Amino acid sequence: MGINGLDNQAQPSSGVSRTEEPAADPQTEQSDAPQEADRSKENQAAGSDCKIPQEDSTVQLIEAGSKPPLSPSASDSEAAVQVEEHGHGSAFVPPEGGFGWLVVFAATWCNGSIFGIQNSFGILHMMLMKEHADPDDKTSQFKVAWVGALAMGMIFFCSPVVSMFTDRFGCRKTAVSGALVAFIGLLSTSFANSLSLRYFTYGILFGCGSSFAFQPSLVILGHYFRQRLGLANGVVTAGASLFSMGIPVLLNKVVEPLGLSRTFQILSLFMLVQALLALMFKPLLPAGGGMGPPGMGPGPGKPQTQSGATAQGGSRWSKVLGGIRKYFNLRVFHIVTYRLWAFGVATAVLGYFVPYIHLMSFVKEQFKGTQKEWVLLVCIGASSGVGRLAFGKIGDLIPGLQKVYMQVVSFIALGLMSILIPQCLVFEGLVVVCVFLGLCDGCFLTMMAPIAFELVGPMQASQAIGYLLGLMSLPMTAGPPIAGLLHDYFKDYTVAFSLAGVPPMVGGVVLFFVPLIHRRLQAAASADETSTHMLPAASPAEEQKSSNGDILPGYTDVETHI
Repeated sequence: MGINGLDNQAQPSSGVSRTEEPAADPQTEQSDAPQEADRSKENQAAGSDCKIPQEDSTVQLIEAGSKPPLSPSASDSEAAVQVEEHGHGSAFVPPEGGFGWLVVFAATWCNGSIFGIQNSFGILHMMLMKEHADPDDKTSQFKVAWVGALAMGMIFFCSPVVSMFTDRFGCRKTAVSGALVAFIGLLSTSFANSLSLRYFTYGILFGCGSSFAFQPSLVILGHYFRQRLGLANGVVTAGASLFSMGIPVLLNKVVEPLGLSRTFQILSLFMLVQALLALMFKPLLPAGGGMGPPGMGPGPGKPQTQSGATAQGGSRWSKVLGGIRKYFNLRVFHIVTYRLWAFGVATAVLGYFVPYIHLMSFVKEQFKGTQKEWVLLVCIGASSGVGRLAFGKIGDLIPGLQKVYMQVVSFIALGLMSILIPQCLVFEGLVVVCVFLGLCDGCFLTMMAPIAFELVGPMQASQAIGYLLGLMSLPMTAGPPIAGLLHDYFKDYTVAFSLAGVPPMVGGVVLFFVPLIHRRLQAAASADETSTHMLPAASPAEEQKSSNGDILPGYTDVETHI
């Protein structure tokens, strides 16, 4: 029950109840006297129909007498709670367009510049091999692969921390600062002359900065779109695929005449432009929204904001723990379907990034006479763009968690394509495999944000996406170096690509059970709701505060029940 509702019940509604009130401060009585006179006149004019029954009046008097006067500090803190409740209580309706399309353009540049560079690392990998190759070192593929794998892994490893910064400072400040760090990382990589230094400048600095720039671009779309969220994600990822098509051509034409150092300097300009475009990430939901609404906290139906007296009475250690829990919110892991989905995706990405790093080297070994290996990356980028746009629109037509089945199919197909790569005896067959790889990539990435919003709702989507990407970091980082180690041991890529196809298929099988478990939990939640019909009806204030589906679009009945 809201604070306003409690105060309204505590106010006397007739002259009789006035005589039964407990003794109060004289100044308070004097200040309240004109208000009571006005209320008495209104009650007399209303007639006998507006009289409150004696039992209800007695309950009100007991509540009024048991409520102590509020101190100024307590009043301020409770007023803050009221403001917070009213802010969450009003239903949030995204604009579904307008300025949101400029946000889509900025997010497109962010996704394209980051993953266009990452997905084209196969060309950079060959250049790094020429520069850092040691004839006496049998693990050169393994060592050089760590440069790109570290960068991709850091993008996802930093995601839980990025969620904290996004909730605390908002999408705009987080994205701008991340793009600037990525710019510094790429620029400093151009001056590095050792492999270990490039581990830090490219792998750590560029990877961490990309993470801080990338994740807000996913979260901000939920501020501007709901019904068209799948289409917006499809447009962003499809537009970003143009970078995946163009950057390989740029690298192939620029790397040879200018060298590796100049290439990194040119690539750094993409991140500098991204820092300027991220200024358009104006959030519509408040910073800290990832914590969810009142009623989702530890106590049922109670806001998480504490009163001043309670906060002063707590120990310093409790305040520190409270701050950690606030920004490292683990409540999303209480949702069974989210845990299963995150585990399945993390398992699948162990072999996900292997083709992007080792495909160019495989072509050089398998098809020694060709000079068009970069065409394969263009094919992956083009088909990924088509898949992202198409699957984004299809995802809007599929209700609820049925979207997970799209990821199931994409992961199983991606695993099969990875196994088929070493079986291709002609270059044209490899082109066909790469087209299907791009389609699977587009489907997987486009459905990530909509599924997260379906599982946890928009207010906790930042935390959910952050933890998911963090779980993906370790297997995604380990995959390419393991493939390089297998190549150094077996002297070819047959075993490496074949084993890389197994984890995506296992992850797809795990994801298959997410909608099934969700339906079972929904049935259990419906049974519990039926049993609550015998309880007294809640007041409108309570209903407004506890109904997450009305307050926050995207919350499901199961998560509200949990």
